[in-house]
Amino acid sequence: MVAALGNGYDLVNGWKRERQDPASKTVPSKVFNTVAGWATGVHLRDINSGLKAYRRRVIDQLQVYGEQHRFLPVLAHWKGFRITEIPVRHHPRRFGRSKYGPRRFISGILDLMTVVYLTRFQSKPLHLFGSAGLGCLGFGLLINLYLSVLWLTGEAIGQRPLLQLGILLMVMGVQFLSIGLIGEMLTHNRAEAHRRSHVYEELPLANGPAYQQAPPPVPQAIG
Repeated sequence: MVAALGNGYDLVNGWKRERQDPASKTVPSKVFNTVAGWATGVHLRDINSGLKAYRRRVIDQLQVYGEQHRFLPVLAHWKGFRITEIPVRHHPRRFGRSKYGPRRFISGILDLMTVVYLTRFQSKPLHLFGSAGLGCLGFGLLINLYLSVLWLTGEAIGQRPLLQLGILLMVMGVQFLSIGLIGEMLTHNRAEAHRRSHVYEELPLANGPAYQQAPPPVPQAIG
């Protein structure tokens, strides 16, 4: 793994090709790796491997919190670092019990959603929420148009569950679009504040020095 770092890579991930674990752990792990590769675009066979090698600059650039250590290769790839994966030898567990289970699998999926949002949609939230909103609006509109045609032909639609679904989808679509627009406003305000913090303007004074010391405050009685 260190030799791979010398070949120009910044992060080397260990792939436990011949895992010494039961099927109750290997099968969910394969499913998770497949979903993570599809969602992030980083296709590794063992993204959650605990054996990795890094260059110092990778560690200095990554900001990890919570349980995002599972996705260090994804975060490094997002930062522009070169990553690779090589097979490593896996030894069977000799002591203790594995903590892997359904709860940890669900936590991994939630962390995956967080990483996908931070790496792909943090600077463009409307692309995520807007897509979901337009999808809901489109399906809701099609349902309502279909029901409108039935109503024009004389069929009663007031008690049909499909009408409630169409209305619900349209309301959800508007909510998703609103969330996306609010996210865009927050992103714009953050970028504008960051830009202003790096702008320095010097205002010339007609008389006196450019910088003056403020007079000390006058004490006032209280009560």
